[in-house]
Parts: sequence; structure tokens; C-alpha cells
Amino acid sequence: MSEVSPQISPTLPTGPAVLDELDRAIIARLHENARIPNIDLARAVGVSPSTCLARVRSLRERGVIVRYTAEINPIALGFTLQALVSVRIRPGARHLMEQISDELRREPEVAQLFFLGGTEDFLIHVRVRDSEHVRQFVLKNLSANPAVALTETNLVFEHHTALSAGLRAVI
Repeated sequence: MSEVSPQISPTLPTGPAVLDELDRAIIARLHENARIPNIDLARAVGVSPSTCLARVRSLRERGVIVRYTAEINPIALGFTLQALVSVRIRPGARHLMEQISDELRREPEVAQLFFLGGTEDFLIHVRVRDSEHVRQFVLKNLSANPAVALTETNLVFEHHTALSAGLRAVI
């Protein structure tokens, strides 16, 4: 497992995967460290390396493991501020939502983009250098767009990435 492709093309599951205790233990360890060598992973979950490798392959094939990523520290890249920008699209411009979404996803500041059901249409997680950078992002990409009815920007004081409680209960 020392060299793993970053993108995996799994079979799309038709429902929840059936996982046993070994699958759950493997998922938990990989969530902590996706670069763990197979021999160390096998030792950690108490099985042979060949069994472990077969199980990881099965989890990928079943669409449980979708991809492996590296978590990058945005501050190390000069992005010292994060913000959440909610966006409401004008009712007459709803046909442009896919185009707007595509354009936003291409912006380097966008860490995550959520398409919502509710009062707001999008929630954009941006990583920027400073408050002026977030201001320029909103002005250039949102306020200048006639399809955008409203934006609201919230600064992020702390951001924690964690396995959700629901997933923790499964693994």
C-alpha cells in the first residue's frame, strides 16, 4: 500500500456496504493515515499482509474507499484566513446554477462548494490570504454576477476536520 493511486474508480454501491469488524478496523486506520504501509496496517488490525491487501482492494472495489488524499496546511501556503460564503441566486437565474457552480469550482480560493436545499443555494468554503483577499473574491466572483441576489460572508476562527459521529458509529 505504499504507492496508491490518488483517484480510484470504484463500482458505485447500490446501497450501504456490508462491513465486518476487520473492514471497520481497516477503515479507521486508513482514515488516520492513508499512507500507512500494508504490512503496518495488517499488523495494526491483526491479520496477514495478504489478507489486509485483499480487504483494502475489496473496500475500493465496493466503493467504500473512494480516494486517498493529503491534508494540506493552508497556512503553510499563505492562506491565513478561511471564510464561509453563503450565496442566494435570483429566482429568474436558477437556470444558471450549474454554470455558476462550475465557475466557482475553478477558482483557486474555493476549498469546498456545497449546493444546498433551503434558503441559500450555495455555501462556499474559501481559503484566502487575508480579509482583503476574501473581499476581492466576493466582489469578483459573486457580487459582480447579476444572477447573484445575496451573499453573506462568515469568517472561520477554527476549522477541524474529523470523522463524523455517524461514520464513527459505523467503524
